[in-house]
Amino acid sequence: MGKKKRTAIEPTRQQDYPEWYQQVIRAADLAEVSPVRGCMVIKPWGYAIWENMQRALDGMFKETGHENAYFPLFIPMSFLEKEAEHVEGFAKECAVVTHHRLQPGPDGGLVPAGKLEEPLIVRPTSETIIGAMFAKWVQSYRDLPILLNQWCNVVRWELRTRMFLRTAEFLWQEGHTVHATEQEAREETARMLEVYATFAEEYMAMPVIRGSKTSGERFPGAVDTLTIEAMMQDRKALQAGTSHFLGQNFAKAQQIKFQDQHGKEVYAWTTSWGVSTRLVGALIMTHSDDDGLVLPPKLAPRHVVILPIYRNDEERSQVLPYCRSLAEELRQQRYHDQPIRVQIDDRDIRGGEKNWYHIKRGVPLRLEIGPKDLAQNAVFLGRRDTGEKKSIPRAELVAQFGSLLETMQQNLFQRATELRDHHTRWFDDWDEFRQFFTPQDEQKPEIHGGFATANFVDTPEVEEKLRELKVTIRCIPLDAEPRPGKCLFTGRATDQWAIFAKAY
Repeated sequence: MGKKKRTAIEPTRQQDYPEWYQQVIRAADLAEVSPVRGCMVIKPWGYAIWENMQRALDGMFKETGHENAYFPLFIPMSFLEKEAEHVEGFAKECAVVTHHRLQPGPDGGLVPAGKLEEPLIVRPTSETIIGAMFAKWVQSYRDLPILLNQWCNVVRWELRTRMFLRTAEFLWQEGHTVHATEQEAREETARMLEVYATFAEEYMAMPVIRGSKTSGERFPGAVDTLTIEAMMQDRKALQAGTSHFLGQNFAKAQQIKFQDQHGKEVYAWTTSWGVSTRLVGALIMTHSDDDGLVLPPKLAPRHVVILPIYRNDEERSQVLPYCRSLAEELRQQRYHDQPIRVQIDDRDIRGGEKNWYHIKRGVPLRLEIGPKDLAQNAVFLGRRDTGEKKSIPRAELVAQFGSLLETMQQNLFQRATELRDHHTRWFDDWDEFRQFFTPQDEQKPEIHGGFATANFVDTPEVEEKLRELKVTIRCIPLDAEPRPGKCLFTGRATDQWAIFAKAY
């Protein structure tokens, strides 16, 4: 037997998936736990990934006619109370500010000086405060549509947190729009879901299923919630983005009314939609391996790192100019309509250590260049997605650089699609369904199951049965053709089917 290969990340995915996830974040230096319970510090490499996500999404929002704005962090409690289903859905997650000003206390330290007249909620989402402004801005059908987005932070008081996936405070964008007709609002809801799906597949290289949420899984106060669902490497689902058709529920609660073309006063139709820094968690769990982070080139803060190799000053004086001229040559190339992002790492540390540093951070390509490479006018290339290493002539590398990155982008998407398709099954038998979601190894229960598809009826009875297995209805695919049969859970006749999975 050959010697077992050591991995940079311990434990491996198979040994302990949740801990592997935390160790990838640590090894790639993406984020760390903050002194504030449930909150994280996003470090420069992690934030650079989020910035690349922001940049791409922001461009897509603006192409679809949206403008950025900003609304207050604090929401009066009375605003949330206006939409009953909404406040009920978020009540347990709200952080509440009840006092203002600090002053020295009688026993030293600081104490709040005064109580607020009305408690303020630290925004868990902004439908109510933005709706109050829409009510002021919308008077006539000529004022519509209003298409806004804001990039901000929100707070949801989570008890069990996991970096990027679920934290008490997180970064996101939330789109909010007002329309004159139901049809326009529904079209907006579908349009923005497609923006999210396109971003997930074309930038994150993460295949997603576009679907509609069941009544029990909808956003609180929404008439309909559309979602994109992705499968992580432990076969769990992750809700990667949602777009909500709010009907007239929030318009009636916030009095968003206007005069239509006939002079009649009517309520507007609204939508909201959002994605968050959980997309960074999705990126980690879709592509990364037992050596650390793996990044799709379109979102990588650096496309390539050049690693000069020399043993003395004489070699250094030859190798470094070669590296610098190559870096400039690569920066003249473009990938996905942007200059190639290049770094030369000339830190005074051992070559092996330096190499692993960039492997763990997921840099797509590494170029090692020493005296031997100079003699051949070549570079030694390392691919992060496949682990392939080879010598390649400099001119060939430069000429093929953009297409090489695109090949890596497509390879990651294909790999993730194959994993999802391999672990998706149709079920007609309840016992088989239950077994699919039952860990075979009780000591290592993390990796099992996948996406189950089956006929169902949308009732609380079905959700109750699923709860025993810790499984949820992820979505009814938007392109789902009717499949006549019987509900797997109740035996009732139905032609509706859905995707079921354990989820983050």
